[in-house]
Amino acid sequence: MGVRDDKPQATRSQERIKAIVFDFDGTLVDTMQSFADTAADVMSTRHGVELSWARQQYLETSGIPFFQQLEVLFPGDEKNEAAAQEFEQRKLDAFFNESFEHDVVNAIQALRAQGYSVAISSNNFQHLIDQFVQRESLTFDVVLGCRENFFKGTDHFHHLEEALQLRSDDLLFVGDSLMDGVRARENGVRFVGKTGTFGAEAFEQAHPGTPTVSRLSELSALIPTLV
Repeated sequence: MGVRDDKPQATRSQERIKAIVFDFDGTLVDTMQSFADTAADVMSTRHGVELSWARQQYLETSGIPFFQQLEVLFPGDEKNEAAAQEFEQRKLDAFFNESFEHDVVNAIQALRAQGYSVAISSNNFQHLIDQFVQRESLTFDVVLGCRENFFKGTDHFHHLEEALQLRSDDLLFVGDSLMDGVRARENGVRFVGKTGTFGAEAFEQAHPGTPTVSRLSELSALIPTLV
């Protein structure tokens, strides 16, 4: 006869989640609006499109590196490489002007105190994420950025599973883009949307039933309820 498991479902769910994985831009730091302005200006100038259209398209395709966004929006366009290089150079000032807000610091510290591993998964370049985190007084177990043939999504999730000796259903991914939800679903990872770049309604429409938070400090109370 098997052993009966009488634990409530919420408790079993809480035990299964062992690591919280955070997107970076728009989730841990508020860079997305300035990035959208820069990207829109670059696309408008180099591709001759309307500024408002370019900004909206940048946000709607966010969650993948900008050079890949350009290929989605302007497939095979010879201007894409120069546009991507200009964007990466111009965004640096906005990037390093940011810092982790108090709510983010408190949330990460609370999650670590509760025994969760915490990690970063970003499509920003690895050396930029490393520099940012090294200057902040906040500890992450694993910090992953974009490098050659290594991107947010399957590459990062597989690396985290090996590095932390976990399974995909031990992970919870928190991100601000609709594409973050797609990447999580494709890899069997649970997902929470961080509102800001998109509202709760957009997450619900794209990924029905997806829980959202407006502040990362809400995660500690939310995680035990996830199934």
